[in-house]
Amino acid sequence: MGTGENRWHGEATREANTVEPHQLPIIAPMPHARKDHLDTLAMGLLLACCLFWGFQQVLTKATMAELPPVFQAAVRFGIATLALLAWCLWRGIAVLARPQAWGAGLLVGLLFTAEFICLYLGLQYTSASRLTVFLYAAPFWVALLLPRFVPGEGLRALQWAGLACAFVGVAWALTDSLAGRAQAALPYGWWGDLLALGGSLFWALTTVVIRSTRVGHMAPEQQLLFQVSVSSLLLPGVSLALGESWPALGQLSAFAWMSLLIQGLVGAFASYLAWVWMLAHYPATKISAFVFLTPVFALLFGAGWLGEPITPGLLGALALVAAGIVLVNYKKAR
Repeated sequence: MGTGENRWHGEATREANTVEPHQLPIIAPMPHARKDHLDTLAMGLLLACCLFWGFQQVLTKATMAELPPVFQAAVRFGIATLALLAWCLWRGIAVLARPQAWGAGLLVGLLFTAEFICLYLGLQYTSASRLTVFLYAAPFWVALLLPRFVPGEGLRALQWAGLACAFVGVAWALTDSLAGRAQAALPYGWWGDLLALGGSLFWALTTVVIRSTRVGHMAPEQQLLFQVSVSSLLLPGVSLALGESWPALGQLSAFAWMSLLIQGLVGAFASYLAWVWMLAHYPATKISAFVFLTPVFALLFGAGWLGEPITPGLLGALALVAAGIVLVNYKKAR
């Protein structure tokens, strides 16, 4: 989960003159004090988010026995949209952004939707743990693409080395799914791995659009609302187009209902809102380092709950991807 941005002229420029997009407060337009370190609250929230995000993919895969994947995603983001609208109403937060930003906001929503189509379809072919490793290659794509759209984001030699390291890790994981031990357990796992890698690319493109357009100047709730609301509108049609069979509500087990509520309220609403709140209050680079825990948690949950195979190739790929992204995000202390 995902910072010079481009400015636009006029009133919006004056409002954001001294505040970076990821530093915008959630409610009040006045800038607030930011901390230069992670306190106990931040570390606790980050650990909880990464733990849940690792669990999320495993929960989704376990629920596929009753609910088709894209249908799950549609319900998940529908619940999140309603919860976010209720939150904005309760906190008195404007729901709609300025009309000038709607085009870029809709593009962010489309990219977000494409990401989750790839992820939920990919879970049909590969394990949740493998899918999460490929998904968290997204910073690799961000580092490669962002300098082309945002001036001042060029890569140094150490960052290029990090990109090479992450690329080797992804290639190793793909090789493992094509000819290694993973291929025997998941004969079509390579297809799921490629879908997951596509999902990571769409996640990166979402980040690039937010960083390089007016969307980056919206309140965090407005950014998130574009993503979950567009997904909740489009995914039902995608589900039907794929021929997914929608179950009758009365046929769902208590587990399926609980899974949908957890995915929507905890995953797509609470954890994402906590993330954008932390980006507004704490250093983004220090926060980003924590996301590397997510694939580790996914490996543990996948093996412990679903009995998914953990191969040496997957572990090695995870280590290389994590090391590469750490190098890409490394900044010398001032």
